[in-house]
Amino acid sequence: MDEHDYRLITLLRHNGRRAISDLAHETGLSRATVRARIEKLEKSGDIVGYTVVLRADAFHAPVRGIMLIEVEGRAAERVASALGGYPEVTALHNTNGKWDFIAEVAGNSLTEFDAILHRIRRIPGIASSETNILLSTPKSTSARL
Repeated sequence: MDEHDYRLITLLRHNGRRAISDLAHETGLSRATVRARIEKLEKSGDIVGYTVVLRADAFHAPVRGIMLIEVEGRAAERVASALGGYPEVTALHNTNGKWDFIAEVAGNSLTEFDAILHRIRRIPGIASSETNILLSTPKSTSARL
């Protein structure tokens, strides 16, 4: 991949339905070249598909944070299952090191966010946690509406 491919991928990440002519204009390439590059990226597996982002998926809570979670013994599967049932946990990542999981948590207010953290900390098998509130997001690859 070269700089044109990376630019195309960046543009498509923000809007996967963008017209070929628009992409050509943005990158300074011809429409035929853009079409060929996209087809090559799809064929090579660098682009594996396109998706629709529903309004419910684009939920932007006023208070968001990253919760680092340490699990006792062999309770990881049970804890992951429990966290999967919380709609406020917008993403859950398995990791290594001191922390077993990184959970992205969202709430509508600091009070609600605090209540969510307390409920999560009471899940059987969670040994300890540390939470960092996100102040801003200067860069994200998530689709925007």
